[in-house]
Amino acid sequence: MTTPSSFGAFVAASAAAGRLVVQPRMGFGDPGLMRSGLARTRAATAHTAGTLTVDSYTRVGDLAAARAAVADGARLNGYPIAAHSAKTTRAVLDHLHGADFPVQVRHGSARPEPIVRALTAAGLDATEGGPVSYCLPYGRTPLRESVAAWVRACDLLVTGARPGATPHLESFGGCLLGQLCPPSLLVATSVLECLFFVRYGLRSVSLSYAQQTHSGQDEEALRALDRLAAEFLPAGVDRHVVLYTYMGVHPRTERGATRLLEASARLAVRAGAGRLIVKTAAEAHRIPTVDENVRALETAAAAAALAGAPAAPVDAADSEVYQEARALVEAVLGLHPDLSRALPAAFARGLLDVPFCLHPDNPGRSLGFIDPAGRLRWARTGAMPLRADTAADAAPLTAAGLLTALHHVADRYDSGDAGADRRAVHHARQAADPLTV
Repeated sequence: MTTPSSFGAFVAASAAAGRLVVQPRMGFGDPGLMRSGLARTRAATAHTAGTLTVDSYTRVGDLAAARAAVADGARLNGYPIAAHSAKTTRAVLDHLHGADFPVQVRHGSARPEPIVRALTAAGLDATEGGPVSYCLPYGRTPLRESVAAWVRACDLLVTGARPGATPHLESFGGCLLGQLCPPSLLVATSVLECLFFVRYGLRSVSLSYAQQTHSGQDEEALRALDRLAAEFLPAGVDRHVVLYTYMGVHPRTERGATRLLEASARLAVRAGAGRLIVKTAAEAHRIPTVDENVRALETAAAAAALAGAPAAPVDAADSEVYQEARALVEAVLGLHPDLSRALPAAFARGLLDVPFCLHPDNPGRSLGFIDPAGRLRWARTGAMPLRADTAADAAPLTAAGLLTALHHVADRYDSGDAGADRRAVHHARQAADPLTV
């Protein structure tokens, strides 16, 4: 395998070798512990990429509080990259970060400029987020301000990268709110954010999608995401798809959480994703330890290895997810050629509308639901160019119904009915080809 020169090239080379890249969402305030976490990730029995996940103070831009916490030795829930010196972060990365072990900074900030400055100063060039996905679910920053901040952040990432490096930016658009959002909006947001990144100078991007409630629908979504990226992103842009293990209410038992993680690894391989962001068995209770993160990485890698080669598509290109996502992307692109203007306009007109999102710039007229087959569908679509299930809209959503929907995946895997994941795939393939076994 040739030596990769960037985060995107590392994933591409891994995919060419038939290996799924697995990655934790690990972050610790103490530089020594952060270095130990990266070292253990690199040494895991898995094909890994490293992660520096920032703390909450840094995420919301309260750098004074982050610096005070560092000075006081206070415990933080992530690595305060903008509060530590570049020298400190380079020491954390020394002899770990490299062509065979890229490290990505994960943060959750609607105003990421200080984070991008800090990561490039430390010699890093891979991060993630987006003007929509790191704005609407996370606070009350006006969308137009987030878009402007992300224009500046893209420029900082491109101009601050090491000589010869290809900076990489991953859209978090496929993970909006984590659950109960029908896949078409997740797919469309991820595609639109990557188009935004490319418009502002990035040449290496990844498109995200979070595992949802139905494995067959998730496979359709991942294949639709890849197809739409090929159709809309310019030729020559390096890209791959990244899957997140389910981000909603997590199984409470270790056995249920492990089953869910293994199902996400099989889904990633089946649908041809290049990278998987794992969750640990401790997610339902507390922040996981380094040991628990490594165990999750190795569990996912083993499940992926057993899954074999990617499966042939099941007519996913023309699936409902693909058609709906394409309609959303085209509606937004039709507003203005500059996405820094089109994205805020799309939300102002209701052409994009995230269910259950309370941000002031979100229209709030859409609603998703889980149908009897376990698929996420639209009960209400507001002004989006999509068709809703009128029967579902006729039945009002109660508090009990919402709680049941939120716990749908956790309850299924805790109860041991993980076999439904495999049965759903089998039935989808039989529907496409009755001779498939």
